[in-house]
Amino acid sequence: MLIETENLTKSFGKKPALDQVTLTIDPGQIVAVLGPNGAGKTTLLRCLAGISQATSGEIRYDSEVFTRDRIDLRRRYHFVPDFPFVYAESTVLRHIGMILRAYEADEGPVEERVLELLEEFEILPLIDSAIGRLSRGQTYKAALVALMAVNPDVWILDEPFASGMDPHGIASFRRRAREAVKKGHTIIYSTQLLELAETFSDRVCIISEGKVHAFDEMNHLRGTSGASDGHILEDLFERLREVPE
Repeated sequence: MLIETENLTKSFGKKPALDQVTLTIDPGQIVAVLGPNGAGKTTLLRCLAGISQATSGEIRYDSEVFTRDRIDLRRRYHFVPDFPFVYAESTVLRHIGMILRAYEADEGPVEERVLELLEEFEILPLIDSAIGRLSRGQTYKAALVALMAVNPDVWILDEPFASGMDPHGIASFRRRAREAVKKGHTIIYSTQLLELAETFSDRVCIISEGKVHAFDEMNHLRGTSGASDGHILEDLFERLREVPE
């Protein structure tokens, strides 16, 4: 699914949280959105997901203009915020079923798929537990199981590596994400962990004060940076800080 933004702007009062962001994201990539606190990372993801309405500019999915009432397009992606939207008294299984029905993905061998994911993320014993009684990491795992059971074209995730998941959950997420990308899906996630982004992204988007300061493939950055592996993005951030306003 081709994703494009053109002069995307989102303002809160007089200050833009996003300032004329123009991007093109091809299918089959993992894109890490990086930036300091308050840079606009979450706002970008929320606009892409239709949670927030842009002040101006345009979002296109497969060259079709995206508006919040385009349910057909919204069913092609799934957004997992840093604190997943869940009903506290709903059980894990009921929540997953609700998401599947919303996406009209509750037909076919869905039960086997959900069971496999619940076992892999080690939350099968919790399926009858109220989500509000789970830890943050367990709640995020339940949200990921719902996303992966739906199997949308685009995964949009806010800070998945700061979600409280244990190492096994993180490893399962990374493996499943890579498998999805090989099939042409697109993963867009935000993070502040530079070294992680260097090893788990095909392309990085660096945002500061609502503006995109870099949007490039990791392989290209490795070839042009003088920094050693593990410090490429750190070096880029330092050079951006040295640029005068």
